This record gives sequence, structure tokens and C-alpha cells, in this order.
Amino acid sequence: MKNYFYILLTGLFLCSAFAKAQQNQPKEILIESDIERINEEEFPGAIIFQKSNKQVYIQHEGAEMWCDLAFYYKDENFVKAYRNVRLKQGDSISMRGRYIEYNGDTKFAYAAGDVFLKKDTTTVTTDTMYFNRISQQAYYRTGGVVTSPNSKITSRVGRYYIEQDKISFINDVVVTNTEYVINSEQLDFYSVPEHAYLYGPTTITSSTSKVYCERGFYDTANDYGYFVKNSRIDYDNRQVYGDSLYFDRTRNFASATNNIKVLDTLNRSLVKGHYAEVYRAKDSVLITQRAVAITVEDNDSVYVHGDRLLLTGKPENRIIRAFKNVKLYKSNMSGKSDSLHSNQRTGLTQMIGKPILWSEKSQITGDSIHLLNNLETEKIDSLKVFDNAFIAQKDTISGFNQVKGQKLYGFFDNENQLKQVDIINNAETIMYMREENGDLTGIDRGTSARIEITFFENTIDEINKLKSPGGTIFPESQFKNEPQTFEGFNWRGDEELLSKEDIFKGEAPFVLTKIQGIPLPEIDEGFFSTSDDSTIIPLSTSSDIKEGTLENREENKPKYGQENLDEKSKIQKDALIERNQNTSTNRAQSPTLKNTPRLLKPVKKDGN
Repeated sequence: MKNYFYILLTGLFLCSAFAKAQQNQPKEILIESDIERINEEEFPGAIIFQKSNKQVYIQHEGAEMWCDLAFYYKDENFVKAYRNVRLKQGDSISMRGRYIEYNGDTKFAYAAGDVFLKKDTTTVTTDTMYFNRISQQAYYRTGGVVTSPNSKITSRVGRYYIEQDKISFINDVVVTNTEYVINSEQLDFYSVPEHAYLYGPTTITSSTSKVYCERGFYDTANDYGYFVKNSRIDYDNRQVYGDSLYFDRTRNFASATNNIKVLDTLNRSLVKGHYAEVYRAKDSVLITQRAVAITVEDNDSVYVHGDRLLLTGKPENRIIRAFKNVKLYKSNMSGKSDSLHSNQRTGLTQMIGKPILWSEKSQITGDSIHLLNNLETEKIDSLKVFDNAFIAQKDTISGFNQVKGQKLYGFFDNENQLKQVDIINNAETIMYMREENGDLTGIDRGTSARIEITFFENTIDEINKLKSPGGTIFPESQFKNEPQTFEGFNWRGDEELLSKEDIFKGEAPFVLTKIQGIPLPEIDEGFFSTSDDSTIIPLSTSSDIKEGTLENREENKPKYGQENLDEKSKIQKDALIERNQNTSTNRAQSPTLKNTPRLLKPVKKDGN
């Protein structure tokens, strides 16, 4: 009984092995034609099929072909099709050309002459193309054009991963859209949903902007992108830099994150920070996170820092606004206020909300301070202090020269140093009067409707009481019994900004935002390698392709990529989809042949 069982088991095993071997055995190519003949003298080993009333029909394992003339080499399971050739696979993939050859054993096709491949809404046109039905990949390296609903893409080399709806373009890649043109060294394009991944030096140029990056993503259907390496956006006279850039052409919007710079080439100004939003249509830029605006005045840089900076208007009418914890610094002047408003057309800068200004040795305060620039010389011309105007200078460790009044008007010399100050209405002074050798002669505590102060080497040199003067000069011994300061006096010399770095003094160290990168693509095996052992796909002896053509050439390999990724190359397709969808959702809130062989004549071996 056991013997019967073993015999039965062995029989089943052999049948299974035989069936599996039969299943793996390549199937023969099937051909139907009105005319069939053999010409062993000119075409040894070939069965010739020719069109009469209808085209020659060829079928092999889910692929169908039609042509006017076919040469079938049965021993090699190989067919060459000429004239008006069409190849169809399933309902979605079709290819046509003047010539197509197909190997039934390797399921490898080669097409030449006005080649046209179509899948859904994506088309590829080229001079010569290779199609591997096992890996479901198509390939060209003599130049090609890919069209999708919104773009046309040209390149020297293209590799179409049909099942992934992905095309990898290499060398001289150009994406043409009605609104822009992308030029890149290497680009991966997913036809669904028309996403492009950019590698190497790349530009996106339109009539209103130009983007540069060395790694990025662009949604060609919805016209927005994300760039993460050496990225820059040029808007008219503005250049936007950042570790990470987001760009939305339809909304005329861009944002930058980490180490951002916004350069105004016309006004010679620079804005820096770690987050920025640019609204081109409104000519506005919002900067936060250690934001600082730097402008050049008379070959001296002026630094304005605030929690938020807002730049608006055309270059000739540009306005800079700074909000909260505002600090100002230039080589001989610094200041603080709650907010600041600077109009570059009028040259007027307004410091609003508890403003304080240090000009060399003078401390100036008031309810608001205005600085006025001379537009021709680019130098500070004058200043105005409105309400509770107060100017003070330290005389000794405990003594301070003080002048106060309702309004203050100051005037600067050509070196941007105070030369004269006028105090208007209810003016009062406390002035330490000294000889030229520095000896104290008395303390003048006086009043006047108007007081004029002149400066020499940044120190109060002379005080003139011009209207309704009054007051007393006290000896030092008697002045000790008098109030040493006026009401409202507050010496804040320890807060003075002594360098440009002081604009960030007292702020916590800034931590950069973590940037979401774009992974390099996985470098696959060469197109002409087999899927199992990386050997080159064998070439039929009757093929029109030259020996050595099916080689993976070094110059056609991707320049940018990585050999080993835990996930397959579709990571490119998925890595940023969620982020881009979220960004898109929140964008409203958010602060890329040879001639056909002659009939019945041998074809020259292809060398492409």
C-alpha cells in the first residue's frame, strides 16, 4: 500500500514540475496574414508575411502588433515588422513606428522611425525606442519628447517606468508649459499626478519669475513647487534665498524657511531671517524669526530688527515696517522702539512707542521720534521728537546734562553727527558748566520758551535760551540740595547698541526648523540588464540592432542618485505628496531613426 502511495506522490511531483516547466517555456509568436511566403536565398530562416486586404496581425502573450510587412524567424521566436507598425498591450499602452522588432523569448522590442508611445494621457515621441515587456519599461537615448495634459518634456535620455507612471529624464531636460520653462540636468516625472522631481542645477523661468535649485519638487498641473538645495527665486528686482523654498505661481506667493535672504537689487537692501513670505502681486515681504532689514545709506549699513518685518510697495515707494521689540543700529547711532515705519520715497523713518535714540554721547527720548534722510546724499538730515522730548548726556558718574521740552528738532552735519538741537515750548535745562580745562564753574538750571543747543565733537558745547529765559546757576555745593534730574529722566546707557550683533542681544538662541528633504532617486540596474543576474539582454542573431548596442553606457546613467534605499524609487512619488497636499490646502493661510528599411531588403544594424 505504501508503495502505491509513493508512486502516486512521485507522479504528482513530476506532473507538477512538467507543468511548471511548460508554463515557464516561452510561447511562440502567432501571426495572421493574407500573404505568406519564403525566400531562403535573400532572407534565410524567415517566413515573410505581407499585407493584402488587411494588415499583418501578430500576437504574443497579451501584446498585439499590426504592420504591412513582417519577417518571422520561427527558430528564434523573433519577428521584424515594417511600415505602419502598431503595437498594443492591454487597453492603455500603444506604440507605433515605421519599424518594430520583437523577441518572443525575452519579450523585448525595438522600434525605429517616428516612434510614438502612448499610455493614457501621456505620449512619448522619439527616433528610436526600446521596450521591455517583462520590466514594463521603455527607453530612448537619442532624444525624445514627452507630452502630458499640461506640459511638454524633452531630453536626450528617457526611461519610462510604465507601471509607476514615472519617466526619468537625463541630459538637456526641458519642460515647456504655457506659463514657464524648466531646464534641468535630471528630472523624474510622474504622469499621474504630473509631479516633477528635480536633481542637479535647475531653473524654472517665466515672464514674472525665475527659480533656481539643485534639488526640488514641482507640481506641473497645479503650478507650485518645493526646493531644498541652493535654492533661489528671482522676482523682478527681488531675490529670495533659503534652505527651503515654497513657490506658488498661481497665487504669486513664495515662502522661505531657515537662513533666508531677500535681496533688493534696486534699493541696495537686504532682509534676513528664518521665515519669510513673499507676495509678488502686492509687492510685499513678511519676515519673522530673527528678522533684520539692512539698507545702505552713504556707504554705511543701517540695521533694523523686530519680531516681524513687513516690506511693501514698489522699489521707488518702498515702506519698511517693524513690529515689537524693534532695534535700530548704524555705525554712529542706535535706537529702540515698539514699532518702526520707514518710507524710502520720502526718507522719513518714524520710531513709535517708547522710542529711544542714542547718537554718539546723546540719549534722546520722547513719545515719538522721526528721522529724515536727504534723498540725494542718503545721509540723515534731521530728527524730530514729539511730546515729552528729552535729551541727556552723562557729565560725571552721577551728573547728567539734561534738556527737555514739548518738541525737539535736531540737525546733523555731513558726518551724520548732531550739530544743533532746538527745544520748543516749556524748555528746561540742567547743564554742568565747565571751563576749557574741564573745571566745573556751576550748574545751570534754567527755563525758556525755546532753547538752542550746539554740539562740538558730539558733546553739548553751548546753550542759548532764545525766548523768555529764566533760571539759576548753582555752585556745586548748593546744587546738591536741588533735584539732580528732571521728572521723566531715565538713563538707559547700558541698553545702547554698540555693534550690529547687539540687535539680537537678550534674545534666546534660535533653533532652526527641521527641513523636510527630498530623497535622491534610487539608481536602478541599467535598462539593458536582465532582471535576474544583471547580465545584458541577449540579442537575436536576426536583429537589426548592432552588436554592442544593448549596453548600459556610462554617459546615459543618472548623475544624481543613491545605490541603496530601503524603499523602492516610488518613495519619490509619495515622500512629498502628503506635505504638498497639506501645503496646497493651507496655502491661503500660509504666512519639468534611421530611415525605414526598404521593402524586402536587409536592414542595417542599428548602433543607437
